[in-house]
Amino acid sequence: MREAKGPVRAPLAGTRAALAGTALAALALLAGCSSTVHVEPPTPTGEAAAACRKLDAALPKTLDGLGRAASEPPSPYVAVWGDGQIALRCGVPRPAAMEPTAEVADINGVGWFQDPRRPTLFTSTNRVAYVEVTIGQEHQAGAVLVDLAEPIKSSIPE
Repeated sequence: MREAKGPVRAPLAGTRAALAGTALAALALLAGCSSTVHVEPPTPTGEAAAACRKLDAALPKTLDGLGRAASEPPSPYVAVWGDGQIALRCGVPRPAAMEPTAEVADINGVGWFQDPRRPTLFTSTNRVAYVEVTIGQEHQAGAVLVDLAEPIKSSIPE
């Protein structure tokens, strides 16, 4: 017979350790699948902040087939749909890339500037608050901007 060197583990102890490791891995995986999306909120003030709070209440619950999700940290100036495929920030600064002569597309009465360096980033123009929308490439930007036009027009004055 061989003599064991070092501590002897009962078979159940190894099984418990394996189960504990599996449980921790499952919790980590679930945490990674959270429906909360991190988006840094802007910090508008005055008339822009009031308009953005009004916009938050007017935004659609679904956008291009995606349900609205929670954002972290919570903010009335941020809205996300899906797992962040579409994200809106209200009260952002004027885009640095937006020159006075930049082309702006009018979509249902809302002017949109498309950042040439980031083709999935659109910012509304000519209103008391700039609204920035990031739209994942798997979505039709035009359809998303059409659906956002009415809430923006009714909430954010020119």
